[in-house]
Amino acid sequence: MSALPSLAAPLRDKGRKILRPGLIVAVTGVLGVLCCSGAIVAVVFGDLATNTSPLANAMGCGTTKTISVTGEFPRIGPYSEDKIRNAAVIIKTGQELKVPPRGWVIAVATAMQESSLTNHGHLGERNDHDSLGLFQQRPSQGWGTPEQIMDPVYSSTKFYKKLVKIKQWESLPLTVAAQRVQVSAYPNAYAKHEPLATRIVNELADGAARAVVVGNQLKCAEFGQIAASGWTAPVGAGVVSGYRTASRPGHNGVDLGAARHTPIRAASAGVVIVSKCDVGGCDRDGSLSTPGCGWYVDILHAGQVITRYCHMQSRPLVRVGERVSAGQQIGFVGNSGHSSGPHLHFQVHLNGDRRSRTGTIDPVPFMAGKGATLGKGNDSA
Repeated sequence: MSALPSLAAPLRDKGRKILRPGLIVAVTGVLGVLCCSGAIVAVVFGDLATNTSPLANAMGCGTTKTISVTGEFPRIGPYSEDKIRNAAVIIKTGQELKVPPRGWVIAVATAMQESSLTNHGHLGERNDHDSLGLFQQRPSQGWGTPEQIMDPVYSSTKFYKKLVKIKQWESLPLTVAAQRVQVSAYPNAYAKHEPLATRIVNELADGAARAVVVGNQLKCAEFGQIAASGWTAPVGAGVVSGYRTASRPGHNGVDLGAARHTPIRAASAGVVIVSKCDVGGCDRDGSLSTPGCGWYVDILHAGQVITRYCHMQSRPLVRVGERVSAGQQIGFVGNSGHSSGPHLHFQVHLNGDRRSRTGTIDPVPFMAGKGATLGKGNDSA
């Protein structure tokens, strides 16, 4: 397997199109879809744009109650009870300031990078200048007195107040938003903490990282919305062929039955690592005798997660090395490569493994866990 670029690599930014909550369109009816196998599958969508996914419901999408910072806390990943309690203080402060849950994820990830969720005092020779506390804020740079900064509620409040002043902070990649607050010497270091910060927020706040804020209330994210985790569904269409089914054990993704020319959206912020046609003749429709993905894109996300988007109609709208935002349009649904009808073949790979079969996982539970449930809504834009 070839080496992958790091999300920390300096890359150019380009204009982005972000999904709007108003993009949600309800669709009722039955759609006949041709998928990779060539079989015609009837999918009843129903009113998917307004109904909440049962799977997302079971996982929870946030609590209206302010979380407690007393009592026992679980160990989460490498973080012990006392460190998770500090994360709870950060989240509770965000709740009380009415910062949306995306801000909680950013704040927890930032504190993970800056202090490993430890409320550090002065560390002597190991100190970075006069940096203190959960966010390693510096009295000499106007963050407050040493006593104030050592108060986790105060330091969290200072972080949030600076974060929410950043233009479009909720749609920025986490590492970009965090850096604009912190102005760190390591501006791209925050991205690697996003998956575990998301898990911590979900465990402490009843799935809040799967939510969006609608009318001051937390709701499960619907199609066309970006969940607090930073993830969104790539298209609003039902699953017409599943992951490694009995009839297709080698099918390492899912087929989403979107119509030709439907916009395809990046599922999360990341870096484009593949953007190409992997067979000859991508300028025409493929068939079951045609190999490969046709026109396709691979995106590397935080935590060495890779998403793949196959069978595009034409050359992708993004290039290798480009940094994309969640919800940014990257291409159009088509029928190139090993395909007998227009649809999006969508894969999720872990550990940066984009080549081997063992690198893939079922995208349906993975995306549901991010609050970006597949098979909801309809994208006609």
